Amino acid sequence: MRWYQFKRKHTMSNHNSIWWGPPRKFATRLEERKISWLELFYDLVYVIVISRITHHLAGHPGWEGLMDYIYLFTMTFWGWYNGSQYYDLHGTPGIRTRLMTLWQMMAVAALAVTLASPPETLLFRATISILVLQFYITYLWWSVGIYDKNHRRLNLPYTICFLIAFGLVCCTLFVPQPYKRILAWIALILNYLPPFLTASTWKERAAEFQFSSSMMERLGLLAIIVFGEAILGVINGLGEHLDLHLWVCFGLGILIAFALWWIFFSLIADRESKKGILIASTIALLYIPTLASLGMIGAAFPGLMGDIHQDTGDQTGLSRIIYGLSIAVFLCAISTISRFLVYPQEYYRSKRLLQPLLVAVGLLNLILIAGFPTLSIITYLSCVFLSLLLIIVVITRGWFRVELNRLEQDGEVS
Repeated sequence: MRWYQFKRKHTMSNHNSIWWGPPRKFATRLEERKISWLELFYDLVYVIVISRITHHLAGHPGWEGLMDYIYLFTMTFWGWYNGSQYYDLHGTPGIRTRLMTLWQMMAVAALAVTLASPPETLLFRATISILVLQFYITYLWWSVGIYDKNHRRLNLPYTICFLIAFGLVCCTLFVPQPYKRILAWIALILNYLPPFLTASTWKERAAEFQFSSSMMERLGLLAIIVFGEAILGVINGLGEHLDLHLWVCFGLGILIAFALWWIFFSLIADRESKKGILIASTIALLYIPTLASLGMIGAAFPGLMGDIHQDTGDQTGLSRIIYGLSIAVFLCAISTISRFLVYPQEYYRSKRLLQPLLVAVGLLNLILIAGFPTLSIITYLSCVFLSLLLIIVVITRGWFRVELNRLEQDGEVS
């Protein structure tokens, strides 16, 4: 009788574990995990949010609008990154993981709704939505310790920092400017602080932690989403009255976006990260300027068309500054990220050449906007594309040389 009761209790426990699906333990890492359809659906909501944020910048191209864009983009990336990391480290096929993903999607979708609010209610509504997202992410990491006791010490910095950040965001509802922005930025810094605190108390595991291949792929998929915003910015910049000049600008804008895509996925995609939680956290932080600058490129392109429309005044000059600065930031961020990735030994020679070249071309783009502000828009875009084409030529030449050597070695072996 006792054996039957034990077996029945054990069987019911297994059934509950299967259908509810408690978080997978941190020590259980899945090798070569395939990205699930739920994760792709989850990313779809962030497509909408990033699009709304980018469109908000396009409608408010001043420095204040730029600061709001950087804050909102960084906050959105924090939500996406924590949700994606949770699924990668603790996700299961059970109902709990699906419900947790659904709730975060609802919170992020609510933020997308608030970004379309009138100016007089935008700040309040967006703050409430951010509070909901902040509270949810806090609960997400805190709840892991309920199911995995060994993980409680590791998620403690996350819970504490996120709760303090939640309190600071609450305070922004009751204080005047400029204290609202100051508190909001302090809260944002706290949200990104926990991995660096964990590394100091988790030295053994921290040294062995590594981004999974699926997580690196997720970052690449998010980049594709933002590249779409860069393309959309080119399309939105054409306006209704099309002529030859606009079509030339359209072609150059698409070529520049494609060149940036070529550079990004030639150097970053399908690469493993080096080991260490600090390296993984640094890569995540570097993706913020990388992706945010792509969105800024798309948002600034309609303003560049002011040189042709001649109806935007000083906005055109500011748009050119944002556009050129964004390309420079993108290239420098790519160069820095590549230092934390693992490449085949054959590619190290090309990498040593490409890293300073990316920075040099980025500086060249800054020189174009600072030293030659009177260039026509077509000449300016042509110079930008040619500078990016130089990087592509070096990348392709290095790849061709490596592949040719491999073919020669295979021929000698055979």
